[in-house]
Amino acid sequence: MKHLNKILVAVMMVMGLSSHAQDSNNPWAISFGVNAVDTRTSAGGGHNWLDRHFSQPFAVKDNWNILPSVSYLSVSRFVGENFSFGLSGSVNKIDSYVKFAPGTIGSDSRGYKVSDPGDLMYYGVDATIKYSFMNLISSKVIDPSLSIGGGYTFFGDSSYGTLNPGAGLTFWFTDNVGLELATRYKKSFGDREDAAGVPDAPSHFQHSAGLIFKFGGKDTDGDGIYDKDDACPEVAGLKEFNGCPDTDGDGIQDSADECPNDFGLAALNGCPDTDGDGIADKNDACPTVSGLAALNGCPDADGDGIADKDDKCPTVAGPKENAGCPWPDTDGDGVLDKDDKCIDVRGTVANQGCPEVSEEVIMKLNEYSRTILFDSGKSTFKNQSYTILQSITAILKEYPYSRFLIEGHTDSDGSNELNQTLSMNRAHAVENYLIENGINADRLQHTGFGETKPIATNKTAKGKAMNRRTEISVIKE
Repeated sequence: MKHLNKILVAVMMVMGLSSHAQDSNNPWAISFGVNAVDTRTSAGGGHNWLDRHFSQPFAVKDNWNILPSVSYLSVSRFVGENFSFGLSGSVNKIDSYVKFAPGTIGSDSRGYKVSDPGDLMYYGVDATIKYSFMNLISSKVIDPSLSIGGGYTFFGDSSYGTLNPGAGLTFWFTDNVGLELATRYKKSFGDREDAAGVPDAPSHFQHSAGLIFKFGGKDTDGDGIYDKDDACPEVAGLKEFNGCPDTDGDGIQDSADECPNDFGLAALNGCPDTDGDGIADKNDACPTVSGLAALNGCPDADGDGIADKDDKCPTVAGPKENAGCPWPDTDGDGVLDKDDKCIDVRGTVANQGCPEVSEEVIMKLNEYSRTILFDSGKSTFKNQSYTILQSITAILKEYPYSRFLIEGHTDSDGSNELNQTLSMNRAHAVENYLIENGINADRLQHTGFGETKPIATNKTAKGKAMNRRTEISVIKE
């Protein structure tokens, strides 16, 4: 019962106290396995200190005490900078106790004798600070370490404290499971044996081998990357993106991917470019046809700056104002219809596409206008003049964008004032007739010169008849 109580105390101390451990991702570690106690190291003899302690380190059969079951348990916690702190409890049975007794029966050639002290029970509770060299050697499998600590040992009916320098070597099979090998020299500060030669407080080596498990790391999203190193701890992601996802698998993490659900190009911030024109589909008005950036990814076959989809004449260059089609020139006079005031009649550029009023036409108009007959001393027409007026009207309609001046003239009979008024009224009468018969008023002006511009002598009846006239001329812009 006494031994059972000691075991329970050791286990409760190990499991109940906060301890420190393996790495920052999995801060906790627990290990268990078998331990071996070697008492030769404090037996004396030998040529020097090294010879006494290390001349027979692996004399397992003669010197080691091993229980054929799990005989140690350790819990540890990472404290940073490659250091961990741990507590361990161990149990053993001492049935091989080494003494230096040269010349006695059963001693070997070096004077060492192994005896059974009476199946002494062994219990140990130890605290250890360990330094791992795993990061320094940049290994993920081999984990060498050095340690220092202290503990309390129950050796049969005696108990004592120890100082425990040690070393270890762990082989990690995975990130969390490994094989741990360790040795500690447990230096006692008491007498090795009592006056009767019974073991009291011997220094000794304690070796251990067992499995170690790291745990305690938090991985909320289950992506294998611990939260402390996971830039996206609540969303499963990839190691190369520090735990952030790449939903479309294009090598660009979602947070930097403008099209996270569509496989795309790095040059386009993760967005696809179906037609390969360098414009992301989301910004491409014509995503399946290669086009120009200036036209939002749409093609322009005729190069007129208008996207084919908006161009009514996609194979022939034309202005935007005409929906991409070239302006027509219906009458072929070199003046585009949009600028041509006489679309269906050939004209000249100088006259906005309308035909010029030639000198011959002016002569023809004046031949007609000079034969217009008025009632004597009046501005009313004689009946025979209407045919002439109709001919004049027809000619003016051939030049719909030309403007004309109608001049009235008289002979010298009568006063100047009367002749001036009469000439003005007769010119006005001609103008009114033309307007009433379809000539735009904006195209006509009239004036009177009275008797001031004769074309023949007023001394003869024939000359006077020639001076009583109307004339038509073109108004130059």
